[in-house]
Amino acid sequence: MARRIADGQVLRLIKLWLKAPIEEQDGDGKRRMSGGKSNARGTPQGGVASPLLANIYMNRFLKHWRLTGRGDAFRARVVVYADDFVILSRGRAAEALAWTKAVMARLGLMLNEAKTSVRSARQERFDFLGYSFGAQHYKANGRWYLSASPSKKSIQRLKTKVGNLLAPDNNDPWPDVRDALNGFLGSWSRYFSYGTHREAFRGIDYYVSERVRDLLTRRHKMKGRGTRRFSSNVVYGERGVLRLERLPWSLAPCALR
Repeated sequence: MARRIADGQVLRLIKLWLKAPIEEQDGDGKRRMSGGKSNARGTPQGGVASPLLANIYMNRFLKHWRLTGRGDAFRARVVVYADDFVILSRGRAAEALAWTKAVMARLGLMLNEAKTSVRSARQERFDFLGYSFGAQHYKANGRWYLSASPSKKSIQRLKTKVGNLLAPDNNDPWPDVRDALNGFLGSWSRYFSYGTHREAFRGIDYYVSERVRDLLTRRHKMKGRGTRRFSSNVVYGERGVLRLERLPWSLAPCALR
């Protein structure tokens, strides 16, 4: 940072951000403090300066990649979003990974080993930015093809959001609940409108209709599951919930070539 910034006050502010204490929860849900004045490595997760610092370091990495001709040497391209990146290589992936580790070490960085691996995209799938990429089985004719589809984690995160919104203790008026729900579904489905997504959209639709039916059945103090009064057609019809499988961008899935 000091190579580019001459203002000592700005550098001091960045150091304060890097030394800020962080309150986190461990696996048991207990709160613990980390970071602070003794911190000598890394930036706080979600910290104000973290995205800026990540992009500064990634810029140096990408510049070195370009100047040393790694793209041609490894028959590869780098796809980057903030501090998350994928190297797409034709047959030189292991070499590209070894080179990347060495360069990152020179920058004082380490790759996250738990999230770093070499995959054959024609045989295995990998997740990036919420999508799952790689080989997918076409049930109609048994063939395999390359595709992009919502990852399992992305689907589960949406289901968790929907489940929290439609919790039993939510007493908000139905129009408010519906609008919030449609906001989740609309933005999520637009982001995942690329690639093969019909199966994921169909599963989300089923989950949403079940949760909405449970909520409305409780509100109306009905006995049973309410499958007749609040059928899927009612949920996605007069109750006004978005049906992902019927949205325009869900009708034309495409495979990667």
